[in-house]
Amino acid sequence: MRQSTLLLFDLDPEGTSGGVLRAILEARFAVESHRRSLQTDAGVGGEGVEEVARLAAASEARMAFLVLPGAARRAQGLLQAFRASFAARPVMLVTEEAEPEEMLEWLRSWADDFILPPLSAGNVLPRVCRLLEAARGDDEELYQPLREKLGMRHLVGQSPAFVAEISKIPLVAKCDARILIKGETGTGKELCARAIHYLSPRRVKPFVPVNCGALPTELLENELFGHERGAYTGAATSSPGLIREAEGGTLFLDEIDCLPPAAQVKLLRFLQEKEYRQLGSARSRRADVRVISATNVDVERAVAEGKLRRDFYYRLNIVSLLLPPLRERRDDIELLARHFFVKYAAEAGRELNGVSPRALRKLSEYDWPGNVRELEHVVERALALTERDEIRAEDINLPGASAAPSPDSFRQAKARAVEQFEKQYIREMLTACQGNITRAAQVAKKDRRAFWQLIQKHHIDVREFKTATLAH
Repeated sequence: MRQSTLLLFDLDPEGTSGGVLRAILEARFAVESHRRSLQTDAGVGGEGVEEVARLAAASEARMAFLVLPGAARRAQGLLQAFRASFAARPVMLVTEEAEPEEMLEWLRSWADDFILPPLSAGNVLPRVCRLLEAARGDDEELYQPLREKLGMRHLVGQSPAFVAEISKIPLVAKCDARILIKGETGTGKELCARAIHYLSPRRVKPFVPVNCGALPTELLENELFGHERGAYTGAATSSPGLIREAEGGTLFLDEIDCLPPAAQVKLLRFLQEKEYRQLGSARSRRADVRVISATNVDVERAVAEGKLRRDFYYRLNIVSLLLPPLRERRDDIELLARHFFVKYAAEAGRELNGVSPRALRKLSEYDWPGNVRELEHVVERALALTERDEIRAEDINLPGASAAPSPDSFRQAKARAVEQFEKQYIREMLTACQGNITRAAQVAKKDRRAFWQLIQKHHIDVREFKTATLAH
């Protein structure tokens, strides 16, 4: 095998695994090495995450190693950012401590393999060779499924209307055709745009999102095209502009319907010629940028009313995707709720049991005017405000949801009271019997099997009662 460059990111500089691994790899490969402290430079959010993601995206290495300390479970944002930036190339995890469930979750979401110390050449090198062969760039078909998994793992849903649209993404990602993504606010238009970018040959270059509705008309040209030093009063330094920042990558224009006609004309010329001129500059620049746009309005109506220039619309709408609102894909609500629950529970470092059936039913009956984004915020808020081991219906705060009681509200109240009584009673019995299930069932005058089923129903961990007893 020809010599390959490997990227080594040591996020545990206080440990020894990074140095041992580097010595093993340098005997066979060229190694690009970086060291950061997970607790400081590369914390869960902020500039540290951005720096790590930038270095990963800029690297031409064919494979990466992440050496993580025990605090890795608090850095899900960093790990996901690294995976997205290093898309389509293998990532191997090295950590000295982790629970089996954590390792399995990392393998499902972003890692391709893992190694636990002690490290040896006989253990490390065969795994490296296997992953490099599987992801060899000479054979696109070998690693295309991995790229599709990485690019689309955040697009959760199985309703036919949704699947029909997102199934187009791997196909349109292969070409440079301009794409217009239509759908209501919160349906996931930017997620689709990012998936297209990370599945495309441009994935190692920047993805630059632009909210057109937030750009004042008088600043639009300056923000997009940039300016030379001295172009206007106060321009003490030059600015490259967003188009130049996206060079080689993807420019995502969101809310294009908010652009005034004058701004549409300026962008139309850029779309036609792929050339632009910075303010204060005498020469034109060519841009190698793919343009993806999005809107949440009826574009045909906007064109008919003159709010959107017809020629501008045609330039953007080479390929279109239409994302259905959440109320038209109700079968996906439970799937999405569980997805967001797992995501935010992991970020908070909490071990919870999930979302109760009554809570899921309450979510499914709501119309979701804010679509998937609103559902995500509702689940995140419910998890943040509850101290219980699961999200229940009373934790779900929906606008207007409690305005009128449902016909079966009495039965629901009764079921809730019975559920609370059962759980409290079982915990009291287990406390009194020091975690002995057989004795607790006898005291309660219940069949042992039925008593055990109640324990499972309410997700009670019997070990805490035994541990508490031993501690005394």
